[in-house]
Amino acid sequence: MLDKFKPTWMVEAIYQITPEQLKAHGFKAVLTDLDNTLIAWNNPNGTKELIDWLKMMDKAGIPVVVVSNNKASRVAKALESFQLDFVSRAMKPFSVGIKNAQQQLGVSKDEIVMIGDQVMTDIRGASAAGIRSILVRPILDTDGWNTRINRFFERRVMHILLQKDPEMKWKSEL
Repeated sequence: MLDKFKPTWMVEAIYQITPEQLKAHGFKAVLTDLDNTLIAWNNPNGTKELIDWLKMMDKAGIPVVVVSNNKASRVAKALESFQLDFVSRAMKPFSVGIKNAQQQLGVSKDEIVMIGDQVMTDIRGASAAGIRSILVRPILDTDGWNTRINRFFERRVMHILLQKDPEMKWKSEL
C-alpha cells in the first residue's frame, strides 16, 4: 500500500536535474510543485539558481509547468517573473491537476515527470496519475501550517519505505 508514496527517484535539489538526464529517460516536459520545490514557501522571489535552471530547460525545449494546490492568484503572483504555465487548485494527491497539465502539454504519461518535495501530495499525486516522480529535498526546513501536518505523516511513511528498499537513497542526479 505504501508503494503509492514511493518516488521513482530521490534527488537533492531540482536544480541538479539536467535536460540531458530528462531526455535520457524519455521525458519531454516537467511538472513541478511550487512551494519548497521551485521557490521557498515564504519567499516568492526565485534564486539565480532557479532562473538558470529554467533557462536551461527552455533552451533544451523542455517545458516546465507548475502544478500547485494553491489558489490561482497566489501561484500567478509567485510565477509572474518566471512566465511559467501553471495549474492551480490541483487537488494533489488526486490526479486531476496533473492530468490537466498533461493535457495542456499534449504529451503521454511516459513523456512527463512530476517533481516535488512532498511524498503525501506530489509523489502520491504522480502515482495516482500513472507518471514517474522525483522527490527533492524541501528548499527550507520550515513549512506553512498546513504542510506541517503532511510532514508528520511523511516522516513515518519515508521511514517504512527506506527500511523496505535499501536502494532508495538521495542522489545528486537521476
